[in-house]
Amino acid sequence: MSDVLDLLKDEASYLLDHRCQGISKDSISVPSPSYIDDVFAATDRRPAVLRNYQALLNAGRLGGSGYISILPVDQGIEHSAGATFAPNPMYFDPQNIVELAIEGGCSAVVSTLGMLGTVSRKYAHKIPFILKLNHNDAMVHPAHADQRIFASVKQALDMGAVGVGATIYFGSSDSRRQLQEISEAFQQAHDLGMITILWCYLRNPDFKKDGTDFHVSADLSGQANHLGVTIEADIIKQKMAENNGGFKHIPVGKTHKRIYDELTTDHPIDLVRYQVANCYMGKIGLINSGGASGDNDFEQIVRTAVINKRAGGMGLICGRKAFQRPFKDGVKILHSIQDVYLDDRVTIA
Repeated sequence: MSDVLDLLKDEASYLLDHRCQGISKDSISVPSPSYIDDVFAATDRRPAVLRNYQALLNAGRLGGSGYISILPVDQGIEHSAGATFAPNPMYFDPQNIVELAIEGGCSAVVSTLGMLGTVSRKYAHKIPFILKLNHNDAMVHPAHADQRIFASVKQALDMGAVGVGATIYFGSSDSRRQLQEISEAFQQAHDLGMITILWCYLRNPDFKKDGTDFHVSADLSGQANHLGVTIEADIIKQKMAENNGGFKHIPVGKTHKRIYDELTTDHPIDLVRYQVANCYMGKIGLINSGGASGDNDFEQIVRTAVINKRAGGMGLICGRKAFQRPFKDGVKILHSIQDVYLDDRVTIA
């Protein structure tokens, strides 16, 4: 705990002593070693899905805890290979990406068809693979953000992946097509025994108002989560909530004043608790993203892990903070995340 306290600095008491009042911890399905038996086995998923999900939960340093730590590397398409790997050119080689995930004690590695396909026979039996099915092609000009299918569910099965991942840009002009595509892909993945992870991202320039970015609003991102679990994503990946009140400023959907007056506060754990609540009160696991790499990555990532865990989340998915730095430091970043989830003194709020 001393390392956590050191990294949290002045926020240590603020984050570690907080108790959620609006949505109590008693209503949340908290990740545990028996999560599959206690919660997920009640779903309509096939036995092979349960087996692959359990394999994910058994892997890496967090194996057996109910929590997960995932290394995602698809930014070579989402941003560009140069922007992604120039800080550390060794990761142009897919083998080094998988080696980082293994040495970093990750539960799984997520990447593109080409990257995972290049090394699948060497590594698919050593660490769970998650194949990302769609990506935003950043080479389009003029720029237009739209997730397009790059790979098939069958290709994921053939390479030995335990699951598939996908992104939907909720709120975008293309979201309905993406929703239909990914819903169909997830059904096929479940039929073939694989788990599904959905990046529930908001994407619309009008979601920024008067200097506030409501893409990370608890109410809007929570609704994106709720849409994600509706198409039977087994795990939801979401950016950590930083504010609230998006529905009050953006003319989409409907809201209720109790969300803001009683169920949430401005405390970051309460905001993420609302994201968890929209994942069927934690019955579907919420993992938050680690964000871009910067000058204080260790402090930021431990803070994010503490908030996610105390809110009732299932773990973190951290990429650039790990692979855009020297290999040993990347491993240390990943271990720092996992140490939070292994520390039983960091409890649900």
